[in-house]
Amino acid sequence: MSLIIIGSVAFDTIETPSGRRDRIIGGSGTYAALAAAFFTRPGLVSVVGQDFPRRFFQQLRARGIDLAGLKVKKGKTFHWHGRYGRDPNQRTTIKTELNVLREFRPVLPPDYRRADVVFLSNLDPESHDFILEQLPAVKLVAMDTIRFWIENKAEALLRAIHKVDILFVNDEECRLIARELNLVRAGRKLQAAGPKIIVVKKGEHGAMLFGKNFVFGVVANPCEQVVDPTGAGDAFAGAFLGYLDSAGRFNQRELRKAAVYGNLVASLVIEDFGVEGLLRADQLDLIKRYQSFRKLVSF
Repeated sequence: MSLIIIGSVAFDTIETPSGRRDRIIGGSGTYAALAAAFFTRPGLVSVVGQDFPRRFFQQLRARGIDLAGLKVKKGKTFHWHGRYGRDPNQRTTIKTELNVLREFRPVLPPDYRRADVVFLSNLDPESHDFILEQLPAVKLVAMDTIRFWIENKAEALLRAIHKVDILFVNDEECRLIARELNLVRAGRKLQAAGPKIIVVKKGEHGAMLFGKNFVFGVVANPCEQVVDPTGAGDAFAGAFLGYLDSAGRFNQRELRKAAVYGNLVASLVIEDFGVEGLLRADQLDLIKRYQSFRKLVSF
């Protein structure tokens, strides 16, 4: 197992101008794992309740995702309810029900402890040390976060950031953590806190990478209608790390390509509700997007 993803597998209730879907499959771990599976065979570590449909496990396995780290516990699955307005970059959380995720303490299967790459996806930053102690040979540690941890566990979050190689944040989170309005200065300030690479996700405006000796920007793949932006950032991170895992190298050239692939896989997500865009797409779809994107950015 070369890449493991630790995050939520959930039910989402989503309202957008395109419609509403109740209790569809979601979760940061789900999006990241499905995105990574375009490039590698990731392991997924999470917990669901007894109400979670077992048939979805088969869909994940069919994509090459290992589920030895996915546990079913007595109780209900994590449920998030959110609403988007006309601006897909802005959302309102209506309800968050942690359920079995509240007591989630990831214990990794023996095979997972030999992983080269680990993605800590939106986890409580106080759980990071417990997880990393189980990964003595890990080569690349990446994490994502959410506003909740920034506002409620700021000190633990800063300690966690100091110990990772890659930090994924959106532009709002980057400014909040760095306490800096200018995004370039904010990115550089976060990089000085420890991570080798800061990846700032900017939604419809693409993404920026801040490395030791470089800054790289990638525009978003054009989309005429955003149906549901939920999980696009998680898919970006999953594809980014899945590509790096398949490449086996973490140099500047591969990091730039990883950002492009992350951007393209995220564009699959926003065109439909939930994970349907990821489940419907195949390698050929991704290749076609890559070829079109190269024409878009060539000059």
